[in-house]
Amino acid sequence: MIQPDEYHLAELNVGRLLAPTDDPRVAEFMEALDRVNGLGKRMPGFIWMMEGSGEPGTGNTENNIGDDPQFVANLTVWEDTPSLERFVWGTIHRQFYERRQEWFELLGEMHFVMWWVPKGHKPTLSEALERLKHLRAHGPSDHAFGWNEVKEATMWRSHGCAPVAAE
Repeated sequence: MIQPDEYHLAELNVGRLLAPTDDPRVAEFMEALDRVNGLGKRMPGFIWMMEGSGEPGTGNTENNIGDDPQFVANLTVWEDTPSLERFVWGTIHRQFYERRQEWFELLGEMHFVMWWVPKGHKPTLSEALERLKHLRAHGPSDHAFGWNEVKEATMWRSHGCAPVAAE
């Protein structure tokens, strides 16, 4: 994977909640969204995040996919892969990632994708879903890839990414 100096890293992670966002079964996850997202926004290398309404405790869950309010997406842009990796596995985010099966359904297909965007570009959810669709259909390439294709991603390799559920 080539990372030209004029590009940033975009990532999309999708998942389907086990219950509606106001259900007690996902309450712990929903209550932590503002804290975890706020931490991400303060991390070195953070550039941009797709936002919801800004209503406390909703995070990006209003950015659902299709007509299913439980099928939610997280879309962010980072300076580079190490910046994203430090946030995912080097902060409290990791604890929520490791418990994702408590709040999310097991998805039978790829639910995470990364790609390079020109600096200043804020991808749309539609654009991101197209990248995920491309990865599912054609496998990893410069157009759409996962952690396995990023050689400098060492934390991912040591923590493992069992495909249990999206986060």
